[in-house]
Amino acid sequence: SRVTKKALKDANIQLSQIDAITPTYGPGLVGALLVGLSYAKSLAFANNIPLVGVNHITGHIAANYITYKELEPPFLCVMMSGGNTQIISVKNYTEFEVLGKTRDDAIGEAFDKVARVVGLGYPGGPKVDKLAQQGQPNIELPKTHFDTETLDFSFSGIKTAVINLHHKQPDINKADLCASFEKNVTETLLHNVEKAIKKTGLKTIALAGGVSANTHIREEFEKLGQKLNVQIYKPDLKLCTDNAAMIGSAGYYRYLHGDISDNTLNAVPNLKIGE
Repeated sequence: SRVTKKALKDANIQLSQIDAITPTYGPGLVGALLVGLSYAKSLAFANNIPLVGVNHITGHIAANYITYKELEPPFLCVMMSGGNTQIISVKNYTEFEVLGKTRDDAIGEAFDKVARVVGLGYPGGPKVDKLAQQGQPNIELPKTHFDTETLDFSFSGIKTAVINLHHKQPDINKADLCASFEKNVTETLLHNVEKAIKKTGLKTIALAGGVSANTHIREEFEKLGQKLNVQIYKPDLKLCTDNAAMIGSAGYYRYLHGDISDNTLNAVPNLKIGE
């Protein structure tokens, strides 16, 4: 409640002026979800304010609407975080279709594991990013190839390759290893996104999720935009990682659409997009 009071004070408004309360109800860790959801439900009930449950992943997508007032669906969204890697067709503000997803590790998970192996600690993403800038992508690493039709990803092979390489050659240049890993996973992302553009004909790409803060990934997507003449949208860095503003943004569009939740709304730790 301290956070709520501070938010109202900073925004210079009263609780009675709030149109809707929009908690995340999944996916995520059930304990964390239940804390936020229980508080939101009681706040909404006590103040007679509509409750609008939000899918965390759609929140990451909606972070782009805060940075770019002009962005409107339809567009493709490349969702890359610790728990998810997906190519999503954003049909309108509340309707989404997953075109491709990871079959094993999420990209953020791979970053964290590589960081741990080379001794950088947690959170891995920013630390790998920083060290990679001092290295050269001169180490050959394998890519996982599926059949040409699919837009799915796999990141467990690259993660295992980095772990094995570091194990066999403990004195390997860690900056080069990070740069090579980053180049490899970025090429995998771009390869599938290029296929998704051809498949859907959509000319607008939005990035989303914590890994979309990565310097190399942001630069390479800009290059892809120039090469294919597609518009690339990247949320402000502070809106890439988990934040409440993006959930408010997604909730706003659900509220406008009339998607009001009732008091039976429960936490769904493995909630999928479109559910």
